[in-house]
Amino acid sequence: MSSTPESNPLLLCFEDEQDSAERIAQAGGLNLAVIERHHFPDGELKLRLPDSLPCRVAILRTLSEPNEKLVELLLAAQTARELGAHHLTLIAPYLAYMRQDIAFHPGEAISQRIVGRFLASLFNAVITVDPHLHRVATLQEAVPVPQAMVLSGAYLLSDLIASRRQKPMLVGPDEESAQWIALAAARHGFDHAVCRKVRHGDRAVDVALPDISIVGRQVVLLDDVASTGHTVARAATLLLAAGAASVDVAVTHALFAGDALEVMHKAHVGEVWSTDCISHASNAVSMAEPLAQALAQITATA
Repeated sequence: MSSTPESNPLLLCFEDEQDSAERIAQAGGLNLAVIERHHFPDGELKLRLPDSLPCRVAILRTLSEPNEKLVELLLAAQTARELGAHHLTLIAPYLAYMRQDIAFHPGEAISQRIVGRFLASLFNAVITVDPHLHRVATLQEAVPVPQAMVLSGAYLLSDLIASRRQKPMLVGPDEESAQWIALAAARHGFDHAVCRKVRHGDRAVDVALPDISIVGRQVVLLDDVASTGHTVARAATLLLAAGAASVDVAVTHALFAGDALEVMHKAHVGEVWSTDCISHASNAVSMAEPLAQALAQITATA
């Protein structure tokens, strides 16, 4: 089924993500509208959507720094329903609260399950990129919506690496990165390996290098997300000490909390590349085209 402008959903965004939304709208031939947002002195939110909406609406909200954004989605989605939207798609290039998928200690909230069910109560479909899933096999297990689509930034990052480095070796900073390393390496036939991470706390990590020679190699550490930068920095230090010619970093989600970039650069990391799933100065590739294509597929089958 081919889409026409009349059958395409309206794309809604917030002002701080308007640049990203405009790229997606242009790639998908979508109309775009901005949700107005006002903070009251006491911290409460007031949102204003267009006063009339088509039956199909997509809302873009990447869920870095997610707590207030989840309230925004609650207000925006329910208001969109009242204004005429019957099918709502959430485009969340970064999907928060996916790590905690079991209770590691008695009494812990299983945030993946709680946030996933919350989003499923608001939306008919969810599109995301490289969600941090490990003990569940599919996005729909975490977010039980009728339609769920997962994209990966690994392919576009692999293309970028191929254009910037000669015969690079891709290395994952820990075992959890293995799935993204495999995707990126297969695209261009890169050599690849995965480190082993030993975590002693949120900021205390150690890394064991894979048992392969990296002497003289241009190494790129690739992962789905970088947060504090400490794991990447430790891996880079060890790789350079083991003879790597250079170490660059490529990530789908540039969370880069606090002094993460400084931590990595102090470890003599060279270039840092990311997708635009989270807006950051390191953004080097855009996910707009894949996201627009995914929305078109959901629209065609809704």
